[in-house]
Amino acid sequence: MEWIEQLDGNVIVSDAEGKIIYMNEKALMHYEKDGGINLIGKDLLECHNESSRRKIMEIMTSGQKNVYTIEKKGKKKIIYQSPWFLNSEFRGIIEFSLEIPNEMPHFIRG
Repeated sequence: MEWIEQLDGNVIVSDAEGKIIYMNEKALMHYEKDGGINLIGKDLLECHNESSRRKIMEIMTSGQKNVYTIEKKGKKKIIYQSPWFLNSEFRGIIEFSLEIPNEMPHFIRG
């Protein structure tokens, strides 16, 4: 899984109870001022505002993903939050945060 450590984007994984169990190198650096490696073991809900907590709970209860874009400090990102499963059992949430260009081509194929 070395590739995920070197990915040019944040990867954060929680368990089924919402505790952070993994952050790749980029995420650790990005959240260094918030605790960095000390965030592992923390509850996702404690790290977010009320609106975000509702979305996290919705992902956990519905099994539906949450995907959106944001712009912060002049950088645009796609946020992809998805439940993950093992043998059809909900095991937690994985979040990818990837920087994207302000203007991005869109292709319709097929």
